[in-house]
Amino acid sequence: MLNSITDGLLCCLMGKTTNAVGPLDSVESSNGYSFMEVKPGRILRVRHSAPPRLAPEGAEEPQPPRGTVHCKRRITVYRNGQLVIENLGDAVRSEILHCHSSSAEPNSTVELELSDVAGQAPAPGATSTPGCATREAAAVPGKRRKRKPKKVITIDCKKQITSCKGTHSDVVLFFIHGVGGSLDIWKEQLDFFAKLGYEVVAPDLAGHGCSSAPQIAAAYTFYALAEDMRAVFKRYAKKRNILIGHSYGVSFCTFLAHEYPDLVHKVIMINGGGPTALEPSLCSIFNMPTCVLHCLSPCLAWSFLKAGFARQGAKEKQLLKEGNAFNVSSFVLRAMMSGQYWPEGDEVYHAELAVPVLLVHGMHDKFVPVEEDQRMAEILLIAFLKVIDEGSHMVMMECPETVNTLLHEFVLWEPETPLPAPP
Repeated sequence: MLNSITDGLLCCLMGKTTNAVGPLDSVESSNGYSFMEVKPGRILRVRHSAPPRLAPEGAEEPQPPRGTVHCKRRITVYRNGQLVIENLGDAVRSEILHCHSSSAEPNSTVELELSDVAGQAPAPGATSTPGCATREAAAVPGKRRKRKPKKVITIDCKKQITSCKGTHSDVVLFFIHGVGGSLDIWKEQLDFFAKLGYEVVAPDLAGHGCSSAPQIAAAYTFYALAEDMRAVFKRYAKKRNILIGHSYGVSFCTFLAHEYPDLVHKVIMINGGGPTALEPSLCSIFNMPTCVLHCLSPCLAWSFLKAGFARQGAKEKQLLKEGNAFNVSSFVLRAMMSGQYWPEGDEVYHAELAVPVLLVHGMHDKFVPVEEDQRMAEILLIAFLKVIDEGSHMVMMECPETVNTLLHEFVLWEPETPLPAPP
């Protein structure tokens, strides 16, 4: 604590930030880790594990077409802020995964208020089949006037959702961490899937882990970091790519899934929150001067331990240390929090995604209420929500076996072939 206070005072007096991660001198690969220069002077550490293949890529025996889902929905936005989602395509049977699916029912209508606070999920009565009154119509029967929509978006495509096995050379799993973490928080997942033969990729965000840390706030905006992830994705992506994100990392997964719908096969969101546009808080502790945040860094680390883990024993403290959580400079932490501005990432943006999504939530998470992930499940076209009772915000570190099993089950999952229509 004394060292932190001393460093913070020196920071204020000398105008320099402390505990900054400097640029890396080497970009050579070693022991599965490599350093990728996404822009001149902007270098990210990446863990890339690709098992040796006996056959060249694409040489597997051809599989018959299966798992094809007709993704069709109409999204209507009205001027009063109301969002109406009509699902018109195939159903995806969620019981395969033993999870809850909120919005995958065919021929259903969901009415939501865009002005609702994130986390206040609509009542179950908001979903109905054709011919049944929707929530608003039921409240005022016979008095509903025809309104002119502000915007109408139609999604109409066919997605082939297949089981992704470790023996398939066209499958890559991408893991993206959130604020204050590093690729080390995925250690259990990376080791698990690598042993199963999967190709895995996990980068350190700029200023985190062993990546370089530019001393300019603009380097940590959502758009700057998203372009970094785009560069990593374009370098390692293959035919079927699965994105796994945690916390803030979920936003980058959503961005990539929206940008590359033909390459992103599935998405896994771990404690990512609701489908709301990002906007930095004006009353956050992270708006304090960098030197003050540096003085408070021990308190911030302890607060994260209390809020991020369901238990605060020796094991959790060791996990926190090994995972490099909040082991970033005060300047980077402040810039990351103030740079979370992404107005495009609203409910409509998420509703446009036509990719299967697994939502994993730790019940004891004090950063992300479960209602936010429930809201996300309502908005997404094909969504499965799984709540882990023993976990918190860092559920993949607290309950690695449970999370690994759940993720692997979803990676292997494919929808049942729909039965032919009766004559």
